[in-house]
Amino acid sequence: MNVFEAIRTRLTVREFKPDPVPDEVVDKMIRAGQWAASSRNLQPWRFIVIRERDTLTEIGAIASSGRFIADAPMAIAIAMDNADRPDLDTGRAMQQIELVAWEEGLGTCFVGLRVAEQNRRIKKLLGIPDSLELVTVLPFGYRLDGNDGSHGIKNRKPLSEIAHSERFGQPYA
Repeated sequence: MNVFEAIRTRLTVREFKPDPVPDEVVDKMIRAGQWAASSRNLQPWRFIVIRERDTLTEIGAIASSGRFIADAPMAIAIAMDNADRPDLDTGRAMQQIELVAWEEGLGTCFVGLRVAEQNRRIKKLLGIPDSLELVTVLPFGYRLDGNDGSHGIKNRKPLSEIAHSERFGQPYA
């Protein structure tokens, strides 16, 4: 699968097969995040690979918007170290991890951790220092049959609404 095809077909996945994710696939995903661009090349991300069933279950119980983490065979928590642009840098690393995961047959769903108490509890559980900002915990697992992005069309606005040529308001050809 090429990059454009991965981007075109990638879907959000909240249900996973119970199959474990091999070490070499996890390593490929983490390296994809490592190679992401960052503001001033500070590389402020920290990736915590989580495979322990009890830990995944507990995170799923804590994260009200990510209960499905409990059912994933693994997850990657992303924390940032004093980043100039934490959302931008996290997004770049996260997107690269997600695209490699999709190429490998895995799915994920971004889990926002904006409730301070939930964020604090997950940081404590994972041993993340107070000086780091926990941005997300991404659950990963092999996609269920029929959830590969090839059977439907994503609901996207037409290019005529979002793309312009030379100046805003000029139609993109």
